[in-house]
Amino acid sequence: MGKSTRTIITDINQLDLNKKYTYADYLTWQFKERVELIKGKVFKMSPAPSDEHQRISGALHGVIWSFLRNNPCQVRHAPYDVRLTISNAIPISEKRNKTAVVLPDDQVETVVQPDITVVCDPGKIDKKGC
Repeated sequence: MGKSTRTIITDINQLDLNKKYTYADYLTWQFKERVELIKGKVFKMSPAPSDEHQRISGALHGVIWSFLRNNPCQVRHAPYDVRLTISNAIPISEKRNKTAVVLPDDQVETVVQPDITVVCDPGKIDKKGC
C-alpha cells in the first residue's frame, strides 16, 4: 500500500463541518476538541465530564468489570474508539447474526466514544479500538 497523502489537522477550524469524513480522516485529527463521526458528519462532544459523572462512570465500570471478570466479554472506558460499520439498511434482527466486517479506514463513516463499552467478541478489538 502507498503512503497516505492525508494532511494532519491540528485545529478543528481547518475542517469543513458540512463535508463528509471517514475514519481515515479522523485519524489525522490532532486537535484538543473531542469529536465523534456519525455517518461521515463531525459532531463536537461535550467538554470533559464533571467529577460526579466520572465517579458514577468509574463505579459502573468497576461493577461491570467485576461481573465480566470470568467471561469472554471485556469492558472499556472512554476515550475508546468504537467504529460502527453495519449498514442501517440491514434490519436489526439480521444485524444480531452478523460477524464483524472489517472495512478499510477510508470506508468507515461512524466512530463514537461511549463512556463505557462492553465487547463480547474479542475478534472485534484491534489496536485502534473496536
